[in-house]
Amino acid sequence: MKLNSLQRSTAIASSALILSAALAACSGGEEEPMSGSAAPVEASADASDASSDAGAAAQTFGPGCASVPTSGAGSFDGMVKDPVATAASNNPLLTTLVSAVGAVEGLGDTLNSQSALTVFAPYDPAFAEIPTADLDALVQGGMEQGQDSTLYTILAHHVLPTNADSDAVGGEQETLAGDMLTVEGDAESGMTVSDGTVTATVLCGNIPTANATVYVIDKVLTGVK
Repeated sequence: MKLNSLQRSTAIASSALILSAALAACSGGEEEPMSGSAAPVEASADASDASSDAGAAAQTFGPGCASVPTSGAGSFDGMVKDPVATAASNNPLLTTLVSAVGAVEGLGDTLNSQSALTVFAPYDPAFAEIPTADLDALVQGGMEQGQDSTLYTILAHHVLPTNADSDAVGGEQETLAGDMLTVEGDAESGMTVSDGTVTATVLCGNIPTANATVYVIDKVLTGVK
């Protein structure tokens, strides 16, 4: 899977309803698009220790963390056990993002199989701000062109090829789309991430999964300069 060869800058639009329908069409109606045949990456020793010592929730920050379930697969202690795509599929804040990933065949498996990633994950209301009319072409292209599609480029624009916790994620960061994001602030004062056009606030940061750190953000980063 060519996660490091993307060069295009594009705009995104999304709605949970249409994305879910598109996902069902391309996956045969499966309800868990993010998991797949790729072997899940096992949780690192550090992640397992953090979960057992104080709970994965102790690592997180931001007001949005209060919306995450306190138990079950979608909780912080549940997510730390799964690779990032599977973990996201259990998080109630990320249903539209999960559907978008599922529309690009094989992308969920690819994300699950990577050893180290950082994901800036727009929550559902961020997608709702974007005109629904633009979604149809994006999803259609994602289903037809897969990882050559505009939708894939947009999603890769939100992912870093390293696992960066809140102490390491600051500054200029190169994405899997080959462009740059700027991360400012910290867990105490609040954190933002910008692509030079859109600046998003981290609502819940430093969420550990088995192979990635997730930062839930309040905007979709378009990548358009």
